[in-house]
Amino acid sequence: MHIRSSRATGRLAVLCLLVAGLGATSGCGSQKGDAGAGGDAENSAHRAQQVAAAWDGSTAATTWRAGYHPMGDVVQLPRGGLRSQADKQAYQDHHFVLRGTLPTTWPKDGRVVWAGKGELTRPSQGVDESFKALSYDRAGVRPHLTVTGAKPGSMTIATHRGPAVVPAWLFTLDGYDTPLKRATVVPSKLPQPPIAEAHSGPGDALDRLVRISADGRSVTVIALHGVCDDGPVVKVLETRGSVVLSASVKQRKHETLCTKQAKGQEVAVKLNRALGDRVLLDAHTGKPVPYQPQNGPSPSWS
Repeated sequence: MHIRSSRATGRLAVLCLLVAGLGATSGCGSQKGDAGAGGDAENSAHRAQQVAAAWDGSTAATTWRAGYHPMGDVVQLPRGGLRSQADKQAYQDHHFVLRGTLPTTWPKDGRVVWAGKGELTRPSQGVDESFKALSYDRAGVRPHLTVTGAKPGSMTIATHRGPAVVPAWLFTLDGYDTPLKRATVVPSKLPQPPIAEAHSGPGDALDRLVRISADGRSVTVIALHGVCDDGPVVKVLETRGSVVLSASVKQRKHETLCTKQAKGQEVAVKLNRALGDRVLLDAHTGKPVPYQPQNGPSPSWS
């Protein structure tokens, strides 16, 4: 189990409970010991084994592999990226303005094609819906990006079964020679997990998946922890059919009163072999770890 932590993010969440009789809050780290200590480690390992056993060979796993689940951003920026800080800010804030016409007809279905791994037909999103997913419709807001038109095309996107070529809307941006692409295919519904969520404390918090390395040998997740602990720990159990991640926090040796603020921290988890089409699971929820790009939710979990 190889773990490497990187920069913290500013996400906030309430993970801690009021401590009875103190009228203040306690850091999440005070609720659980270090994941490497005694019973906690045994409980964590046992839960991960239960989740893996429930998923491996299950109907849920078969349904997962047969579907289409994006594990990379469904939006692809113009070649070379956005040129100015103002354009980058407009994109992050979903500030787009339409100064042209959009197609009135489009295919209702689209093909997802995996090289050497088959294909799948899924419903396809219309251009109006795709544009609305990019823009929060704030007319007159500056800075903004100006869309002057759109046409159907394709793009390559990371999925749970590897790279796939999918239909996309190619939006023409004022001032750019190449389009902004947005995948049109509607992701498959997530299968019902074959195991119930664990009844443990709020310290076990995997927020989302943000990155899979190009070789599939590392996954980066956001793990939540309290402001009074020593950071998150994410351990991994690998099986033939799944990769189960167990999140916990490192407890400080002294008790400290603190606020209910929580932090999200990137944790890169190294795998013994490439993730491939194995299901990436959260030991606490028993569900696939939700993928979410920097600039918005994946449609798989929205």
